[in-house]
Amino acid sequence: MKRRSLITLLALACLATPASSRAEDVDGRWMLDFDSHERGRFQLTVKRSSAHGNWSNSDSYSIEEFRGLSIPAGRTPVPARFELVRDAGTIRFEGQLDETGGSGRFVLTPNRDFEAFWKSRGYDSLSDDDYYTFTMHDVSRKFLDDLRSLGYDRVSRDHLVSMRIHRASPEFIRDLQSLGYEHVSVDSLVSMRIHGATADFIRELKELGYDRLPVDGLISMRIHGATPEYIRELKSLGYERLTSDSLVSMRIHGVTPEYIRDLKSLGYERVPVDSLVSMRIHGVSIEYIRQLQELGYRHVPVDSLVSMRIHNVSIDYVKKTKERLGDVSVEELVSRRIHGRRYDD
Repeated sequence: MKRRSLITLLALACLATPASSRAEDVDGRWMLDFDSHERGRFQLTVKRSSAHGNWSNSDSYSIEEFRGLSIPAGRTPVPARFELVRDAGTIRFEGQLDETGGSGRFVLTPNRDFEAFWKSRGYDSLSDDDYYTFTMHDVSRKFLDDLRSLGYDRVSRDHLVSMRIHRASPEFIRDLQSLGYEHVSVDSLVSMRIHGATADFIRELKELGYDRLPVDGLISMRIHGATPEYIRELKSLGYERLTSDSLVSMRIHGVTPEYIRDLKSLGYERVPVDSLVSMRIHGVSIEYIRQLQELGYRHVPVDSLVSMRIHNVSIDYVKKTKERLGDVSVEELVSRRIHGRRYDD
């Protein structure tokens, strides 16, 4: 499984640097770890410094993306030279490798011809920092042309890099468009990729009756774990056709299928969603209800349970009040707490 980019972006600050930065060498250090679980892939970390700040990036790559790179046999380090050749430039790596990985130094050779293409798309000059970032993340002619054909013209440098880092690819955009999501903003595309609001996720929701949800709603569902599996479990418990907002609220406040099942075992069936959320917000736990039932309070309405928790009618307070006064109604317990009366008043 690909590990996502871990970006320390003073890099995006570098994207805005002027073309005069070409007077500086674009070089730095690299560290490579071959993936022991997925042969043919590796994690590459690169670090560089310039007058504009520090830049660090770690991402997963395929060995096939690099010329001259192979996995050495054994743990004895051997000299290594390999290249990353992209439209925007070529990065040459030198150092040492063994079968687990290695380290060394790199240097960028910009492809100045790329700038003519870049300018033909309405952009201004590229700095060497731009060349470096575009080379590392493969901001290519094809990527720009594909985006343009999909209605994304003159996307900013920062957004282009962010799209490449988070795999907001033309293929992803085409999938979304086939599902009716046209003209999704770049920020939303990136956020969807970060949080896993994929085309497959959208298709699963559609099968469950959730068609054409707003992009923000899809992202929120992914952030808070309102998954198709969660929806199916709720449906099996009798909660059907819930809104996406209700699903998210239930997830935020910990209304789990287990909580609903435990409530049912205590005699609370088909509790409305708003009440379930309120119970979780105010700490009406399964253990709290069990202890109340053990003290003789067996059919306390949900609203009363919430009121008891809001006004801090603790189990200890109930026990001591009963010991002092005998049987006391829920309403009186709440009233006593509202008026600040102790159990022995």
